[in-house]
Amino acid sequence: MTTATANLLPGTDLAIESLPKVSLHDHLDGGLRPQTIIELAEAIGLDLPATDADALGAWFAEKSDSGSLVEYLKTFDVTTAVMQTREGLERVACEFVLDLAADGVVWGEIRWAPEQHLTRGLSLDETVEAVQSGLDAGVEEARGAGHSIRVGQLVSAMRHADRGREIAELALRHRDRGVVGFDIAGAEAGFPPSRLQDAFDLLSASFFPATIHAGEADGLESIRGALIDGRALRLGHGVRLAEDITLRDEGGATIAELGLLAEWVKDRQIALETSPSSNLQTGAIAAWGDQLIDHPLDLFYQLGFRVTVNTDNRLMSATTLSRELRLVAEAFGYDLDDLLALQLNAAQAAFLPVEDREALMDTLIEGFEAAL
Repeated sequence: MTTATANLLPGTDLAIESLPKVSLHDHLDGGLRPQTIIELAEAIGLDLPATDADALGAWFAEKSDSGSLVEYLKTFDVTTAVMQTREGLERVACEFVLDLAADGVVWGEIRWAPEQHLTRGLSLDETVEAVQSGLDAGVEEARGAGHSIRVGQLVSAMRHADRGREIAELALRHRDRGVVGFDIAGAEAGFPPSRLQDAFDLLSASFFPATIHAGEADGLESIRGALIDGRALRLGHGVRLAEDITLRDEGGATIAELGLLAEWVKDRQIALETSPSSNLQTGAIAAWGDQLIDHPLDLFYQLGFRVTVNTDNRLMSATTLSRELRLVAEAFGYDLDDLLALQLNAAQAAFLPVEDREALMDTLIEGFEAAL
């Protein structure tokens, strides 16, 4: 990648793409290449809002920038429509890995909802197997090109549906075949984790980790439900946890007072999977403003929360992990040490055995030191 297209660390000529990175919150159906959508749509006779790759990419970005999670989610009708066959799932998954590798990701967790990919005859297990086949192919191709990358699936259940237990059982069947964790996704407000209580009970009894979308389109009660009902080890976005933090001036110094919920998340180092561009698009940080500088990410970081930076949906936000890191570095004045700290947070929160997490942290440190 040339410096003309790279995301440079502010004040340097260092391309962030060259740094090893960890991606925890990246949706499979939100990371398709526009040209792939066009080709897969043509094969199944699906009409698209645009048939030129650049124009289609622009359409996704425009429709996603509504300030509403509900409206944002409607764009996924297009991407999931071309992911209903084994061939479509395999291709999308393979390209997903290649795009992560090109961005310098060395560990990526890829979340998606199998129940949304059954309209052309595939079973739940067949969808998971197809995605894993594509991921494996992508890893092999990336390694052949000199990229070191590992990936795992996060199987999601749709929180408005009634298939939570079934999807939890699916995740457990594939826990030794590529699936590393469980998630619930979809419209957050009005659909608390308690709706899927039997799924979370099963996962907890099976010692299987969960990350839950919470604190994006709903507030503190949603986060509380994710932790209590869902036993979440990470919070998908979690930005509205800032509602439980009060800032006051004391003798010219700013003092932060944490409520019990925020204190619990901080003290237990429950990771926050923030996605800066996406959080702006969906209005998740509207209470604090509509610019990146208003994002509570830096507040969490300064207070010692295990905050991470993610893409959420690279297609909808026209972004990459390197771009997100450049944006937060520009907004908050972060340097290379800060970016490393954010990546180490992500590595420590990865759904990997502790030995693998330690090795991943070593890889990050070595890669960042080599960039000095």
